[in-house]
Amino acid sequence: MKSKSIIISALLIGLFFFASVGMVSAEEPVEITYWQYYFETRVEAMDQLIELFEEEYPHITVNHETFPYDDYNLRVSASVPVERGPNVIQLYYGWLPRYIDGGFLQPLDHGRFTPEDIEEEFFPLVEASKVDDHYYALPTAVRSLALVYNKDIFEEAGLDRAPETLDELVEYAIATTERDNAGNLLRPGMSLQIDSQLHHWLREILTRNFGGQPYSDDLREALIDSPAGVDALTYLTDLDREHEVGRYGFMTTDIDAFRAGQMGMTVIGSFTLGQFEATEGLNYGVAEIPSHEGREANFGSYWANGITSFTEGRELEASEKFLEFVTSDEAMELWLEVVGELPAKFEAAEQYRDHELYGPFVRGLDYAHATFFIDEPQQRQMAIDAFERVTLQDMDPSEAVEIWAEEEQELLDAYYHDEIDWEDE
Repeated sequence: MKSKSIIISALLIGLFFFASVGMVSAEEPVEITYWQYYFETRVEAMDQLIELFEEEYPHITVNHETFPYDDYNLRVSASVPVERGPNVIQLYYGWLPRYIDGGFLQPLDHGRFTPEDIEEEFFPLVEASKVDDHYYALPTAVRSLALVYNKDIFEEAGLDRAPETLDELVEYAIATTERDNAGNLLRPGMSLQIDSQLHHWLREILTRNFGGQPYSDDLREALIDSPAGVDALTYLTDLDREHEVGRYGFMTTDIDAFRAGQMGMTVIGSFTLGQFEATEGLNYGVAEIPSHEGREANFGSYWANGITSFTEGRELEASEKFLEFVTSDEAMELWLEVVGELPAKFEAAEQYRDHELYGPFVRGLDYAHATFFIDEPQQRQMAIDAFERVTLQDMDPSEAVEIWAEEEQELLDAYYHDEIDWEDE
């Protein structure tokens, strides 16, 4: 009887030993690398998230590396194909076709990131990350656009609220523009920084305000060459040519000018609020994008996090845990506080619908469209070129829109017929 007890005790000790060994083995140290482009508040937010993640998973170390925006894609294309660099990578959703076709990303595991759960919890914008029934990336936050205005400048001009229509926006911009006796622009009433957020305002918002849409429903046809597209480009360029309320490149960027108190209004993404809140003495308000003849429109976008194609084994498991963590409700709350970008999940964002600053962005998501970019930098440049053909070359807007549509259609045709050589882009 005694020997039987000894045997049972030995077995229990052995089981405990093997369980302990297994537990230690499962938590052996592992390192993964995370990449994002450098933007001060985004870097600060991610550093905080990594610290919290490593407290929860002390055996996982996340190396956080950042690069200048202009060099970012070049770094990715040089590193990932030779299985170096990041395990988890942040990318603009408009780069997904390039990243997927280039073999930079692996599809997210259906068991861990089920499409049904994603589509139930996240804003519909996120479906731009879905290709052939697989999600390749998920965001911590989403963006929409809103109009910000300088309350002090408005008060000086006798204005007590934000413009609600495109016609009112022109009136307000004229009222808040300031020039010297020689006619030199001292303070624009409205930003004309086309390379910032205004190319989105032009393509996705103004075109819809005037009753059109930039692309066909199946995304294969460029529809910007339409009466609505012409009206949209005419409206935007008239702010410069006819109304003289702004200038492209004033004080380098619209953000610089607005933070310096030298601009009446601009269209921005919610990610800019972190900078505005940190600007001492800036008295500003936020409003939904002005509508036209009852037609509301907005542009939605996001930066997503994906797992690189060469990541496997324990690095893959750690990367999936990290991706789960940075797309949790808690992470989204922190990101909103530090960066100003909206939570990517319905429930996390809904509580801010009536917030003085965040509310207009949240409400804008109700009618926002996310452009399915094939080559976001190239398509952004097409809009800039159309704007400059009118403002700098005095081309008729209808002709500029026709050229823009032809360029877009050529890109669409190449993509849908697998004719794009991404290495040449």
